[in-house]
Amino acid sequence: MGLQEKIRTDLKEAMLSKDTARISTLRIIMGEFARQTKKELTDKEVQGVIRQLVKSEAEMLTISGAESSDYMEILESYLPKQPTEAEIRAWITDNINIGDFANKMQAMKPIMTNFGGAADGNLVRKILESL
Repeated sequence: MGLQEKIRTDLKEAMLSKDTARISTLRIIMGEFARQTKKELTDKEVQGVIRQLVKSEAEMLTISGAESSDYMEILESYLPKQPTEAEIRAWITDNINIGDFANKMQAMKPIMTNFGGAADGNLVRKILESL
């Protein structure tokens, strides 16, 4: 079952259990799917849509000074677990020779490829700058 289908199934289950927070969040996600040009999305495309929603919500929380909400937790539950700074740093140390690159930032591509986009690009950049 693909991620898009899982979200549809989860919406049905949330409706049966009357979980209003989950229902509203999943409906927002489904609405974003409807705005896409393709009807059926790949898991990567679904994650991209959800990442955009997470990014938007994070910006709103930063502006308003509010704390993270159930909405954010539900969105993030559909994304792969992000590696920690220590995990990224350890992988870089074991697998990347910074001397092979003219510029440290050129190492971003193999790092992001390894983590399949699950790593936060800003965090990877910060780590590379500190090396």
